Amino acid sequence: MPLRTEHPDSGGIAHDQAVQGMLRGVAVWLAALGLAVLLSACGGSSSPQQTAGGGGAVSASVETVREQPLPIHASFPGSVASADQVQVASRLTGYVHQVYVHEGEQVTKGQLLLSLDPTNVQSSIDQARAAVAKAKAALADARTKFDRYQALYAQKAVPKEQFQQIETGYQVAKGDYAGAVAALAKANAELSYAEVRAPFAGAVVDKLIDAGQLASPGQQLLTLQSAGHLQVQVQVDANAFDHLRLDQRVAVIVDRGDGKPRRLEGTVERLVQAADPMTHTHSVKIGLPPDSPVQSGTYARVQIDVGARQGILVPPSAVHRRAGIEGVFVVDRAGLAAFRMVRLGERFGGGVVVLAGLVAGERVIVRARGELDNWVRIKADGA
Repeated sequence: MPLRTEHPDSGGIAHDQAVQGMLRGVAVWLAALGLAVLLSACGGSSSPQQTAGGGGAVSASVETVREQPLPIHASFPGSVASADQVQVASRLTGYVHQVYVHEGEQVTKGQLLLSLDPTNVQSSIDQARAAVAKAKAALADARTKFDRYQALYAQKAVPKEQFQQIETGYQVAKGDYAGAVAALAKANAELSYAEVRAPFAGAVVDKLIDAGQLASPGQQLLTLQSAGHLQVQVQVDANAFDHLRLDQRVAVIVDRGDGKPRRLEGTVERLVQAADPMTHTHSVKIGLPPDSPVQSGTYARVQIDVGARQGILVPPSAVHRRAGIEGVFVVDRAGLAAFRMVRLGERFGGGVVVLAGLVAGERVIVRARGELDNWVRIKADGA
């Protein structure tokens, strides 16, 4: 049997070639598997040509996006407060007898809020009444003397100087009596101040005194807010302030507490020309509509137009969410749909501002009468 001779390394080379061939096969298989997964993640497992060639087209409303002028907003934080707020103060010195309301309570106009101990006021009334009685008696005596001396003077039975003294005394007695009556009226009026009543209908937002404490004239007792007229109080910079005018409409964003901000339209009611020396901002008050579903103290943001820029706006119906990503479906020249990730801004004029992801001239699906997916053929309305 003839012997076969081989190179010493020929077996190793053949083995390496076999291994390399096996690795290339595995790499091709993995690449094919990755492509299939990628197509599935993008919304379809078929190629554009395969999808476009099979099945029916989806009818849809398609719009060509255009750049348009969009306002530039400056946003400032503020808070909602009542336009009618008063600090109810005492007009007397006295101990608080009883407080009839508490924080948060709604009150009506004229409702009794608290009462003061009227002992001191009643003592003043008694003294004033006694002074009136004394002055009244003195006036009656002076009038009697005046009438008698007037008759005697007419008969020339008394000198003129004596009659004038009696007449002066009579006039003084009339003044004393009028002063005593006025003092009594004042004392009676102070008695009514012992009962503190609401100047208007509203809500008690703060109670600063309790029963048994001593109140003095001018001391703040309660804070009362009217629920009728609400304003947003905000500080704005000089640039935004220059763009504001009285009675101008501005957007106000308020938090309703459910995580869904609500957009309201407010009216500029107050503009303070003098800037704050520390913050260099101006105070602005913006009135809210009467039916605003907010309460005093609510956080708000005020949007003020300070310019304009070119931008793209799409209807909210054009925006879709795929795997947590916001985007729109665009239609290419071949009439096929493709999901395009976009970066969205605020809502404006019934649309949504597109900050990135679209360019003017592209066609966007606004509304489809069928399921949208990548590479689905689109039949545009009117086409």
